Amino acid sequence: MDSSSNSAQHCPRLYDIVAVTFVSLLLLSNVTATKLIELDVGLTHLIFDGGAILFPVTYVIGDVLAEVYGFARARRVILLGFVFSIGASLIFWIVGLLPPASDYANQEAFVAVLGFVPRIVVASVFGYLAGQLLNSWVLVAIKRKWGRRHLWARLIGSTLVGEFADTLLFCSIAFYGVITGGEFFNYLVVGYVYKVLVEVILLPVTYPTIAWVKKIEANHVR
Repeated sequence: MDSSSNSAQHCPRLYDIVAVTFVSLLLLSNVTATKLIELDVGLTHLIFDGGAILFPVTYVIGDVLAEVYGFARARRVILLGFVFSIGASLIFWIVGLLPPASDYANQEAFVAVLGFVPRIVVASVFGYLAGQLLNSWVLVAIKRKWGRRHLWARLIGSTLVGEFADTLLFCSIAFYGVITGGEFFNYLVVGYVYKVLVEVILLPVTYPTIAWVKKIEANHVR
């Protein structure tokens, strides 16, 4: 067997797919987070941003990365997401500054939506780095203490810590001043509770996903 075949056997088979999915969802979340959504629910109302629809899934994928590949490889993907988020923000900013074509009628709309992305990205970068790194670190730390048992405790414990740091930093940097007082508190609490609930609800999906990826990556499980 030649060295290239041997190298291919020792290369994680799904790591690149998981990494690309993670970064893609992060970029989509940053763009959709520019819109605030308000829903009336009975006697109260809920305020959240569009990024809340996809962003919790990045934590599920982060759990898969940390649980299967270890903290070092999870951190690598997290940092890649950080780099591409900044790159996307710069591109949106540059395109917004360039003069529109004479027949292009959506310049103001483009700048109004995507021009807000840099603030979202700054918020996302601080929240995302703190939240995702804490999420991965806590998951791995619990695993080192308890071994491979109690996966549910690792997933929920890391989510509670990671999502709290992420939500507090993201909401404060992205929208404080745009909304204040009780509305901002509503946005903060709804965002945190929603993200945690989504991950808890997705546990029946996360469990078999981790088991499936571990089975395929048998030589790379940490």
